[in-house]
Amino acid sequence: MNIADIASQDYIEVDVGTRMGKVRSTFEDGNPKGIIVTNDGDYEGVISEREVLQSHVEDDAKVAALTKPSRNTPSPKVDRQEDVRETARVLIEGNAKVAPVFENDDLWGVITDDAILEAVLENLDTLTVEDIYTSDPVTLQEDDGIGKAINHLREHGISRIPVLNDNGYLTGVVTTHDIADFVIRKNHTMTTGDRVGDSQRLLDVPIYDIMNSPVVTTTLDATAKEAVERMLDQDYAGLMVTPEDDDRVVIGVITKTDILRALTFTEEERMDVQITNISLLDTITRESIVESIQDVSDKYADMQVFHAHVRFKEHKEKLRGTPLVHCQIRLRTNKGQVAGTGEGYGAENAFRVALDKLERNVLEVKGVTSDEEYRGQLLRKLNEL
Repeated sequence: MNIADIASQDYIEVDVGTRMGKVRSTFEDGNPKGIIVTNDGDYEGVISEREVLQSHVEDDAKVAALTKPSRNTPSPKVDRQEDVRETARVLIEGNAKVAPVFENDDLWGVITDDAILEAVLENLDTLTVEDIYTSDPVTLQEDDGIGKAINHLREHGISRIPVLNDNGYLTGVVTTHDIADFVIRKNHTMTTGDRVGDSQRLLDVPIYDIMNSPVVTTTLDATAKEAVERMLDQDYAGLMVTPEDDDRVVIGVITKTDILRALTFTEEERMDVQITNISLLDTITRESIVESIQDVSDKYADMQVFHAHVRFKEHKEKLRGTPLVHCQIRLRTNKGQVAGTGEGYGAENAFRVALDKLERNVLEVKGVTSDEEYRGQLLRKLNEL
């Protein structure tokens, strides 16, 4: 299936000279997944709500401040006849929910994550939530401030965080949209002079005041189709995963991005590796990343890797012009999920540190498995006595 029939010409476009204040208002009024930026009619890039939220660019600044090559790599171009699998890969690796669609080198429209998921919905009943969810989610307490939530969202590159009460039970969810909506509304009610003194107070507002509650949840045995239907029906980008017998305990998160990633899985003998923010690669190539992860996987034949996800994130700190980069490698295997994280100046250094941590964690998983097997063998021998 290609995207010719599911891409849309209904999108919001702004010129690079548009004020950021107007763009922020657009996200509040229309809640778009992304805005196409043009320069005298020529495609310049795409900006998302998350980028606007995380940007320190003032309202009076121009959109160009977010689309300069040194600040933001434009979303990859998608051909109108591209297939769904490749388009899903483009969205994932571009860390985007919307991508521009071109026809004969002319900007034709956009393709969104929702359009892809709706198109493949009937094929998602072969996957379960357990196959693709993210376990051990980052959490917040009800009295944590908005500033702490923003830091977590930035640090971990996520869009939603479950909120727990003093007993550790799930009571709400806070998302980038919740925070952006709150900040935009508050800024509209303040004068320029007020903003200087009130910015810190905004960051100290408890998450409890803006979180979504009650929480929409799903379980590990639910199908991906059921999870997507619930997301689309209630206009959520993700669901909290809880045990079937207790929806107060959060054990993971499943998002539209997780399901899009599953669409890129291949049935080839070579392991499927997905890279987010691939534009940050400097002295390392996609092929060498795949080979390195494959080498780690091949060392432990009893551990079958179904999918690998590598995520890069650039920090502001630099050393002789090279940015500090955070890298996370997450493997989905028949032994569960295994991850490794690391930081270094440049993507290659960050990846090597993360890969070393990953290998140590894989060894630990292997050790635990071996201990369990030994324990089982010992118990069987004892029962034979």
